[in-house]
Amino acid sequence: MRPDAPRGTAAMGASQTRNEHKYHDLADKSGFSLEQIENLYKRFQQLSDNEETISREQLDSIPSLANNPIKKQIVEAFFDKRNQHHNEVGSCGEIGFEQFLMVMSHFRPPSLKTTEEEKETMRKVKLRFLFNMHDTDNDGIITLVEYRKVVEELLSKSGNIEQEAAKAIADAAMLEVASTNVPHMAPDDFYEGITFEHFEQILKGLEMESRMHIRFLDVDTPTLRCGKSTS
Repeated sequence: MRPDAPRGTAAMGASQTRNEHKYHDLADKSGFSLEQIENLYKRFQQLSDNEETISREQLDSIPSLANNPIKKQIVEAFFDKRNQHHNEVGSCGEIGFEQFLMVMSHFRPPSLKTTEEEKETMRKVKLRFLFNMHDTDNDGIITLVEYRKVVEELLSKSGNIEQEAAKAIADAAMLEVASTNVPHMAPDDFYEGITFEHFEQILKGLEMESRMHIRFLDVDTPTLRCGKSTS
């Protein structure tokens, strides 16, 4: 540092250098570009009111998520340690920016440079993320109770489906899954639920990039929505 250089300027430069190193590290971990990470950090600060962590209540209050039928599952997914690439299980009370970023990386679309092998890996990661949203007790199986709960929440948004009708629809759907995955199952056999392997088979051929987005952050990164693309 030059003798006549202001101390504040030097401190600011050092802080900026640290941030650049940190962003490069996060870019390697998440696959996001430095520009995307900077945009996501700005949005993170807005959502957290410039605090170091974000709570469920703060994510839950995002206006563009208000009418999403799986809003609860989306919000909870950010606090599920399985989705933070740390090989941990359980749930966080609040999350910091790195945790937030790693969850967001599940929605990152492939680039033009992404190889077929990398695309397949990304697809499997996305499928695992969706599986975790349903497998709420982390036992490796989406049980009828878990599946029924999701279906009931989805159908209840219409306002015209009673709980018993939603339950019947979920039960019938699970029975169809069971007959597909275990075709020789006897009538009195009990189907424990959907394993990840079954889940992969069910969604085989589904183009994931058009169905996993996150536009509630107002950045150019992948809103989670269901159904076929209308584009």
